[in-house]
Amino acid sequence: MVLRLILGDQLNEKHTWFQEEKHDVLYVMMEMRQETDYVRHHIQKVLGFFTAMRLFAENLQQQGFKLKYLSLNDEQNSQSLTQNLAWLIAQHGISRFEYQQPDEYRLDKQLQEFADSLGIPTKVYDSEHFLSSRNELADFFEGKKTFLMESFYRMMRKKYGILMDGKEPLTGQWNYDADNRKKLPKNHRPVEPLLFDRDVSDIEVLLQKQGIQTIGSVDAKHFFWPVTRSESLQLLHFFVEHCLPNFGTYEDAMAMQYWSVYHARLSFSMNLKLLSPLEIVETAVAHWQANQDSISIAQIEGFVRQIIGWREYMRGIYWHQMPAFQQLNFFEHQNSLPSFFWTGKTKMNCLKHCIGQSLNMAYAHHIQRLMVIGNFCLLAGINPDEVDEWYLGIYIDAIEWVEITNTRGMSQYADGGIVGSKPYTASANYIDKMSDYCSSCFYDNKQKTGAKACPFNSLYWHFYERNRSKLQRNPRIGMAYVTLDKMPAQQKKELLQQAEMYLSRLEDL
Repeated sequence: MVLRLILGDQLNEKHTWFQEEKHDVLYVMMEMRQETDYVRHHIQKVLGFFTAMRLFAENLQQQGFKLKYLSLNDEQNSQSLTQNLAWLIAQHGISRFEYQQPDEYRLDKQLQEFADSLGIPTKVYDSEHFLSSRNELADFFEGKKTFLMESFYRMMRKKYGILMDGKEPLTGQWNYDADNRKKLPKNHRPVEPLLFDRDVSDIEVLLQKQGIQTIGSVDAKHFFWPVTRSESLQLLHFFVEHCLPNFGTYEDAMAMQYWSVYHARLSFSMNLKLLSPLEIVETAVAHWQANQDSISIAQIEGFVRQIIGWREYMRGIYWHQMPAFQQLNFFEHQNSLPSFFWTGKTKMNCLKHCIGQSLNMAYAHHIQRLMVIGNFCLLAGINPDEVDEWYLGIYIDAIEWVEITNTRGMSQYADGGIVGSKPYTASANYIDKMSDYCSSCFYDNKQKTGAKACPFNSLYWHFYERNRSKLQRNPRIGMAYVTLDKMPAQQKKELLQQAEMYLSRLEDL
């Protein structure tokens, strides 16, 4: 008998495992404290994973596959991945153990060590999900000092022939990022997001009885995230038909009334492998090709870049840099996250909204994560360990391979420039330009000093002043120091004092 492990983010019914004969193979899936407790997760994230896992297991069993499903409260569940596997191997007289490559370093190491300790043959399969191998990015950039995402993205476009005309990009232009930075116009109403409606209150009760500690809120009787392949496909088709025409233009826009804007919200489905990145891209490109009169290339290119460029790039960085990456702290930041990261109760309206939305929906789009929440953490000198833990826990699509490279790398620049060529920082001017947050804020986005001065304005300059020795030679941010050094001495002194006052009372912002 062969034992095959299916992890909670390996719900790929198209995998070759499930195209084979079903004899003499026992599949196993597990709900474990090991996974619910290694970080404090959003309640919607745990409910989403467990619901999707249970439905996937039911589907396999209906197809005739032998499957052992250990629920969280199963008396035989040790809550440890390897202890459960060892028990199953002994219980069923297993002669061979097989598993798919995990996407997280900690699980990869745990399973490697476990397999090495077994006295039976083992085999590791590819998860058959990603468009690049674990080591493809490292091989592509071998000998290079920098890992430029744009170069990797172009290679991926060529490799798969996506939006290409032979060896050249369609229209002769690779990237339309400059066209994808518009604020929502006044009175513009984005499409209402497609939400599902599933009662998962039984699992919520289970989590409560088992004492699982979570963050955020949920209406468990009306769970709205897709948890099956069918629902995920519905969301994909809704995106290409109703959101893609405006996706690129407004992908960076933020609005208090519209939490989803034109975003696909497919990352949870993708990260569980209910959908593959290639089928998502091919579906979107096909729809664009059939509707070029109403959908510009800037819309589809921006979407394709996120999927086959950024997502694959971040995974490649993860496997190239781990485990050292999780210890990097380039700026030596040590401040703690303010308590409003768990309540949303702050006078800063942009943070109040973005954190509040994250707590309520387990979701924020990339600019909210990067240029509001991440920007604040960077300027405020928050320890990247705490930032990592918060991001990994709060978002439904957060799995370490994609979270840590975006957070510790791009957002916090704690890697010193492996992912990004400069820190992603901004004053209130950027937030006001891309959102409607500033109009109803306690603070004045135009003021740099004084009782109601927006904290982003002084924290921005304080960040560059205190990190001058580390950043001044960076060619992409030299102008910041030119501006800072031209500033009148008294103005600069007042700005830095304002920032130091805010840094001394982050809890009160």
